[in-house]
Amino acid sequence: MSDLRADYVPIIDRQPLKLPGNARVAVWVIVNVEEWDIKAPMARTVLPPPQGVTVVPDITNYGWFEYGLRVGFWRLKEVLDRHQVKASVSLNASVCNSYPRIVEECVKSDWELFGHSFIQRAINLEKDERAVIRQTIQVIREKTGKAPRGWMGPGLVETFNTPDILAEEGIEYVCDWVNDDQPYAMKVKKGSLFSIPYTLEINDIPIYIIQHHRSPEIFERAKDQFDALYEEGAQSARIMAIAVHPYITGVPHRICYFDRIFQYIKSHHGVLFMTGSEILDWYKTTIKERQS
Repeated sequence: MSDLRADYVPIIDRQPLKLPGNARVAVWVIVNVEEWDIKAPMARTVLPPPQGVTVVPDITNYGWFEYGLRVGFWRLKEVLDRHQVKASVSLNASVCNSYPRIVEECVKSDWELFGHSFIQRAINLEKDERAVIRQTIQVIREKTGKAPRGWMGPGLVETFNTPDILAEEGIEYVCDWVNDDQPYAMKVKKGSLFSIPYTLEINDIPIYIIQHHRSPEIFERAKDQFDALYEEGAQSARIMAIAVHPYITGVPHRICYFDRIFQYIKSHHGVLFMTGSEILDWYKTTIKERQS
């Protein structure tokens, strides 16, 4: 099989996609809920340690991250609940055991939980990739009553085998391929797998941690992103992803700008807020209808 996981089809050459009710844009919100291993170097850092050495335990940066689970997550959830938006949670399965209250409230609010590996560690570093994928699926199924339908690798990374393994293990969609504004079918050895548009643009890690923008940036960028997709969506539906992390956007000086995103988007007609699985089901139904 070719190393290319999908055919190249320019968006101008595709048949128009229509969302339910002739909506122009489907917006999905991805809250990345992770667990970092305190016995290992931190997945990201906000403050370098003195003398520039890697330290374990890295209490400073671990505390930065864990603030998101203790406080920041609940700020994000309050905003989304108030706007009646169901999030899709990219979940390290270990969170089910370490921070069960978060998972409990996600299930209670009917948020979607999809796999983000077992703990926040690149899948390329795992000794047995398939075993970790299976463990992630099993734990989420046991703790929530539903097997995850989607997957996103920590750091969006994959091996050359990841899509095939995911499809074989029952995963239906993946978010690692940030290369389109519409879903598409991927090429896998067995079964099927679809790519659902994720984002590196309306994503608080690049915005704040890498590019070091001021707090209003996530709203200003989301507004401009939405405006362009909304205009394009009049001809063919677009998917808009908003990706946040509790320890970044869930802090006091940024939460108001997260709130403004939904105030702005909800002021427009022809917009649907959907979960990853809802987007997948709509797209699969659309493709099936075209083939019949």
